[in-house]
Amino acid sequence: MRRDATPRRYLMCPPAHFKVTYSINPWMDPTKPVDLPLALAQWEDLRDRYRSLGHTVEVLDPVPDLPDMVYAANGATVVDGRVLGARFAHPERAAEAEAHLAWFRAHGYTEIHEPAHINEGEGDFAVTASYVLSGRGFRSSPLSADEAQEFFGRPVIGLDLVDPRYYHLDTALSVLDGDEVMYFPEAFSPGSRAVLRRLFPDALIATERDAAVLGLNAVSDGRHVFLPQAATGLFEPLRERGFEPVGMDLGELLKGGGSVKCCTLELRD
Repeated sequence: MRRDATPRRYLMCPPAHFKVTYSINPWMDPTKPVDLPLALAQWEDLRDRYRSLGHTVEVLDPVPDLPDMVYAANGATVVDGRVLGARFAHPERAAEAEAHLAWFRAHGYTEIHEPAHINEGEGDFAVTASYVLSGRGFRSSPLSADEAQEFFGRPVIGLDLVDPRYYHLDTALSVLDGDEVMYFPEAFSPGSRAVLRRLFPDALIATERDAAVLGLNAVSDGRHVFLPQAATGLFEPLRERGFEPVGMDLGELLKGGGSVKCCTLELRD
């Protein structure tokens, strides 16, 4: 099957102040030092790879006291040029929400909604051709799905996450193209698994081994699938479906609980 890449526009934030000094997810261990120059080099490699394939990367300026801003996907969700801001579950990240909204206001976005309910942007919202999928259970409020549906005017499907290792939807599910997804079933409740089977009967099902290295924290342009290089079990299944996997090493940023997708907010204008 011939796959065609679609030029995308992304927002990323360099890890200039990245460090792990607190723990708000199972990946974070403040006793493990972060190699900041290496983290920056790995981030730059991802940014440059996007640009080399024709994608536009906008840059959000990092703020010194917000070490997790590198995970730009958590700061908002953009659909049809409409910006749903984030409201973070943990106080350590709360100020990131306004930093993102300030960027959108400064860059000409006018349809901006500051949320009443907790959501962590594309960490828990995934956009397919037909739906917005909404993860809940660890970070985002169940009420955020209704808020997103009202704002975007698109069907929003709630999915319950049950394994703390997969605390955001983007650690357990990735949109590949249109209504094609890949996901790890055991991250979801039985009812949510049934919903996923019904909506996406031809989905690529990831193994625990690949999910455990955040292999599903991936970004696709419709042809190239950028994903952690350690998720080797996903490469051949993706190729069989006509995709071109692009393995990335973001090992330093994994220490904060994020990889390719966490670093990449898609600007769907």
